[in-house]
Amino acid sequence: MIKPWIYLFIASIFETGWTFSLKYMNFGRLKDAFQQHPFISKEFGLEFFPLLGYIFFGVANIYCLSVAFKDIPTATALAVWTACSLILVKLFDVFYYKTPTNLAEVFFMSLIVVGIIGLKKFAAS
Repeated sequence: MIKPWIYLFIASIFETGWTFSLKYMNFGRLKDAFQQHPFISKEFGLEFFPLLGYIFFGVANIYCLSVAFKDIPTATALAVWTACSLILVKLFDVFYYKTPTNLAEVFFMSLIVVGIIGLKKFAAS
């Protein structure tokens, strides 16, 4: 019965990718690149890539999440998915973007991790 939990964690990874593709997506620049550059150009590709990531990560996220929902209670799955996504986004921010963090944030994120473990251990599935 671990397979749905694996799908849930994979969905969280895709959610993290979807979140960061939103960070880089800019429809105004995409529209300008579409009007000013051919489809097969570096300039157009740099603006189009975040949109492709948005679509790919979004579809993959929803697929994996829907598979997990079939075997895990919906409220539990949604809580764990949201919490895992939040932790992954924060870790990516801290280690990749070098966003400063403090002890209070680490403490509260660890409480989220404890909650995830508790939900996984005591879920009625």
